Amino acid sequence: MAQEPQSFQTPQSFQTQFSNLQLITTQKTSEKKMAMSEMFTQLGSVAAGIMFLWAMFRQYFPYELLPHVQKYSHKLVSFVNPYINITFQEYSADRWRRSEAYVAIEDYLSSNSSSRARRLKADIIKDSQSVALSMDDHEEVTDEFQGVKLWWESSKSSPKTQSFSFYPASDEKRYYRLSFHKRNRDLIVGTYLNHVIKEGKAIAVRKRQRKLFTNNPSQNWYGYKRSVWSHVPFDHPATFETLAMESKKKEEIVTDLTIFRTRKQYYSKIGKAWKRGYLLHGPPGTGKSSMIAAMANLLNYDIYDVELTSVKDNTELRKLLIETTSKSIIVIEDIDCSLDLTGQRKKKKEEEKEESKSDPLLMKGKENESKESKVTLSGLLNFIDGLWSACGEERLIVFTTNHVEKLDPALIRRGRMDKHIELSYCCFEAFKVLAKNYLDIDSHNLFPSIERLLGETNMTPADVAENLMPKSITDDPETACLEDLIQAIETAKEEARVKAEKEAKEKEEEEERLKKEKEAKEKEEAEEKEKTEEKVKENGVVPAVKENGVIS
Repeated sequence: MAQEPQSFQTPQSFQTQFSNLQLITTQKTSEKKMAMSEMFTQLGSVAAGIMFLWAMFRQYFPYELLPHVQKYSHKLVSFVNPYINITFQEYSADRWRRSEAYVAIEDYLSSNSSSRARRLKADIIKDSQSVALSMDDHEEVTDEFQGVKLWWESSKSSPKTQSFSFYPASDEKRYYRLSFHKRNRDLIVGTYLNHVIKEGKAIAVRKRQRKLFTNNPSQNWYGYKRSVWSHVPFDHPATFETLAMESKKKEEIVTDLTIFRTRKQYYSKIGKAWKRGYLLHGPPGTGKSSMIAAMANLLNYDIYDVELTSVKDNTELRKLLIETTSKSIIVIEDIDCSLDLTGQRKKKKEEEKEESKSDPLLMKGKENESKESKVTLSGLLNFIDGLWSACGEERLIVFTTNHVEKLDPALIRRGRMDKHIELSYCCFEAFKVLAKNYLDIDSHNLFPSIERLLGETNMTPADVAENLMPKSITDDPETACLEDLIQAIETAKEEARVKAEKEAKEKEEEEERLKKEKEAKEKEEAEEKEKTEEKVKENGVVPAVKENGVIS
């Protein structure tokens, strides 16, 4: 059989076919690009047309009909969308403080958002040893409850009005949105939300870090970013074991605080707000601030330090009280210096008003003072035990003063300041506590000398502690510090003796001066009387003498 000859392509023919294929591919790519370009052009035109129509609609559509359009559009969407949304605002319109539900949800979501969310916020919590993660804005996480899937979204809404300003932007409203299928409404509303609130509060207790608050100026109180109080972590190490005071008095205070913490039902039974007032008084340096810190550490309470001079009036003082939480200590330190609350306010104001009438400069100064705090004694009394004091529970109100005698009796009576605690000069028992704290010793051969000197001299625990702090490296720091303390006490004793002698001398000189003034006055009166009698005799008239010896 004859075989057919095989056909072979030359290199020139193969190159020609490849070029034709490449040309066809290029033409098709160009056609696709042109089609895509035309499509995007059409989409842009459609988008521009929609935006124009929307702008015209908002411009000319009757404003009164917009709510109805929104209402029926939402109804129309609800027929198609099977999911229900519940929004939890951080601040509601009729409440001053943050929503408790929002805070509980925030704590609840923080426990599982770290493993599910992609964008997180981090913060340091308790004892500054661990990091707490929470959902960032516009982030969504899923949750599951009894086989039902749910979605939580963290969002915020910005103000609609935009304007250029050098001042901070208007406040944003933060909220959480819960989404779930409408067939699970009863389970979510009836059981799941209660579970979330309960778990959130339990998580908040576990990670709770005690805080020290101070009140902000009132111009920062308004809007959704309002901040009535600013705070820092409270890490004061003071405890009742380290307080320099008699052990019997410490036990009495600890017992009183412990009983108060467990008396919720008792206070409800007797019809009183669950609060208690403490007045700490004594010379400077006797440990009043340390006592407050020890109270907070014992009870695990927050501290709200109220600066009265920055509070404009009684209304602002009331708002501060509303913003405090339960399990807290409200403190007003040096209340005798904060405001004029001594009971002599009205009389003093009247005297200053009379003086300022004749002095224009003084009058101008008084006008400036009138712009400052106008908190009254009545407002402070209502703050302590008025109707507004019952807006929270499990709170201590603590006043400190160096001069208790200057305070108005109505301010510190029993029922307002339930327990008065005097913190006085350092006694030997208090010194032993300080020696244990600073030098870690329970006894020393210099203790008897120190006990004798402390019984003869007034020295505050702060002064004693300063002398017990080692100031140099020695082989025997305990003895060196105790010797320094003995020398300091002897110096204070000598200064007190010199001061007493000086005061006695000044008193004696004052008495002598008053005595001389009295004698001079009596002598002047006697001479005046003699002159009067001589003048009467010269005129030949015998004066009549009344029963009291005064010449008529």
